[in-house]
Amino acid sequence: MLHYQPQISLKDGHVVGFESLVRWRHPELGGLAPDQFIALAEDSGLILPLGEWVLRTACRQVTQWYSEGKNPGRVAVNISACQLGDYSLLDVVRTVLRETGCRPEWLELELTESSIMTRTQQAVSVMSKLRELGVQLAIDDFGTGYSSLAYLRQLP
Repeated sequence: MLHYQPQISLKDGHVVGFESLVRWRHPELGGLAPDQFIALAEDSGLILPLGEWVLRTACRQVTQWYSEGKNPGRVAVNISACQLGDYSLLDVVRTVLRETGCRPEWLELELTESSIMTRTQQAVSVMSKLRELGVQLAIDDFGTGYSSLAYLRQLP
């Protein structure tokens, strides 16, 4: 299931967007946080269909909010290193945007520093093409690895 955590402007306290947070409600264990199942999804290859489901569901939700006259801002979706390394990511994003009616400017993809550093050239290429689509990009967990602020200049 997806939960939506509001992103609040420190300047004026208004909601400027939402981050989509995937959770798994296990029938016996109850609610599981991502750190309890994402690694397993990555190792098993299930992260690609799970990631597409999260992207589609979040885009559908933000489109619904806009169609209801609300102004939710952007919805942020985390992209795993496996997804960033998969050459079909661009096609998946294009298809989901088209099928859900989500405008590219309503979507922000969050990439972790480590996913970008794993395959830097490929990551930069994919990021550039995502930006050309009009999708916003954010780096999640920046500074937890070995990157420096100077490195940001090389990224789209």
